[in-house]
Amino acid sequence: MRMYDLINKKKNNLKLTKEEIDFIVQGYTGGEIPDYQMSAFLMAVCFNGMDMEETTNLTISMRDSGDTLDLSRIQGTTVDKHSTGGVGDKTSLILGPMIAALGIPVAKMSGRGLGHTGGTIDKLESIPGFSTSISGDLFFENVNKIKLSIMGQTADLAPADKKIYALRDVTATVDCLPLIASSIMSKKLASGADAIVLDVKMGSGAFMKDYDSALALADTMVKIGNMAGKNTSAVITDMNQPLGRNVGNALEVIESIEALNGNAPDDLLQDCVWLAALMLISAGVASDIEKAKEMALATIKDGSALKKFAEFVEAQGGDSSYVFNPSKFKLGEICEPVYAPCDGIVTKIDAQEIGICSLILGGGRETKESIIDLSVGIKIEKKLHDTVKKGEPLCLMYANSKEKLEQAKERFINAYTISESETEELKKHKAVYAYITRDGVNVIN
Repeated sequence: MRMYDLINKKKNNLKLTKEEIDFIVQGYTGGEIPDYQMSAFLMAVCFNGMDMEETTNLTISMRDSGDTLDLSRIQGTTVDKHSTGGVGDKTSLILGPMIAALGIPVAKMSGRGLGHTGGTIDKLESIPGFSTSISGDLFFENVNKIKLSIMGQTADLAPADKKIYALRDVTATVDCLPLIASSIMSKKLASGADAIVLDVKMGSGAFMKDYDSALALADTMVKIGNMAGKNTSAVITDMNQPLGRNVGNALEVIESIEALNGNAPDDLLQDCVWLAALMLISAGVASDIEKAKEMALATIKDGSALKKFAEFVEAQGGDSSYVFNPSKFKLGEICEPVYAPCDGIVTKIDAQEIGICSLILGGGRETKESIIDLSVGIKIEKKLHDTVKKGEPLCLMYANSKEKLEQAKERFINAYTISESETEELKKHKAVYAYITRDGVNVIN
């Protein structure tokens, strides 16, 4: 085979075989195919797309470019959850204990945050002593014993994706559905879980800005997962505002603990309960969505999810007293409100801008080498639909630098739209829009 011929084939909108896709992925990962030819191929895919068979074959080839995790040492059906990323998304910290409290093993490899989206590992490390740098043996032992463990990504999972994504990032080929779906799913399939539940975000703080594009991505990823032999489902959830009220590492752990105590904001609770329900169905412990939601909620009501979170923290070297007394968390030394400039109703929030405000405060990474300040962040007082008076706090900001605080304040104000009445767009706003299984799309009323 010649790369020239395969570029020309896709340029002419012809279907590629599995062998041809393998040749491209393995050749580029191994260095035999140069950047300029791979760039031409990626642009041809952007213009002409790929059908489901091609997209699945691309995903599997990327999965097989490196290590795949063997979770056979874990007793029971393993279910993994993946979010496409957002602001204030702390669902893993709540979901893990809920699912583990019901006896389902949660073995998760997570990453750190980069840019305006946070990382689960960074959040957990705001608990003194907590470590995700644990051995594989301890990881498996904890999952089998307490049904929950989270560790940093150590295996070389889907190296083809890392290399291809870096090229996409500089060649304007990021926003292409088959390439987005294969990038996400190659890593999920390599992670070894028996079933996968996807949280596909849509809105101003998400990669997919509208419902139709989020649905297309979710449906494609569900089909890839099921074609690859994994029981895969997805939920489309809102990211037109930060999820919950807290943005920032220690602040998000505090809010997760509050949620496990039964005090979650409605949007955060709905997101977690829907994801948990699909995880329970995927694990085979429930067959009805409403019954599964009740089972998930019961772990919060009876306190078993909170107890499981404390167990999990203790098992990975953390101080579990923080779980029962979150006032012990260290927050930024400066705490100041940002005031509303006028009366009205909050009709729009640029969630990505709120994430950037947290980044400016020091709560995120500009580059992989950046050092995060775990104590800074934003506690949001006013969200979509809320009535606000001029001079009322829109949020509280926690900072350790007055200069960074002033920069973030100015940017935060510009992220809010306050109107005299609710807009038609706002009236359509929901926390959870739909869920997708191998049987099709189910719109949530």
